[in-house]
Amino acid sequence: MPGTPRRSRFRSTEAILLVVLGALSGACAALPGAPGRDPIHISELVDQGDPVRRASQRLLVEGLEADAAGADARAKGRYERAIQLDPTNPYAYLTFARFEVERRRATQARAWLDQTYALFDAAGGLPSRVEAHVIGLGGAVEAIRGNRTDAARDLERARRLAPVVWGDAYLSAEELL
Repeated sequence: MPGTPRRSRFRSTEAILLVVLGALSGACAALPGAPGRDPIHISELVDQGDPVRRASQRLLVEGLEADAAGADARAKGRYERAIQLDPTNPYAYLTFARFEVERRRATQARAWLDQTYALFDAAGGLPSRVEAHVIGLGGAVEAIRGNRTDAARDLERARRLAPVVWGDAYLSAEELL
């Protein structure tokens, strides 16, 4: 702009660059594996896979809804039925791990998490949108066991990956739903 001092133009350009960089960083957060990406919700998966997998996923949604309402026995029954129906569904084990962590049963939660890892490994690896949940639940298991260093490391990593969900170091049924 004629007549505008050079310093003012620089500040205007600098401001535009900051806006562009901010927009780009927000766009990058939406990329797979990028910190801050919305982690998986089981309800997103009900229409994916073959009929058996879809039925298993619907049972997980029903279980999470019951869990959120405080109906522990009904939730547990739905999770067990989901695994019976589709023992290869890693999300069923992940969901059951969350249930056991909330009830402070570290041994059971660790067993469900180990099966989650095994099934995802067999399917090609842990999806980026699942990573925060698996790491965070592992950290929660370590916290229950009293392993503060490992718990803090894993929970911090989960928080960095999914700050909205893991910012409080806790995964609720509603957050996984």
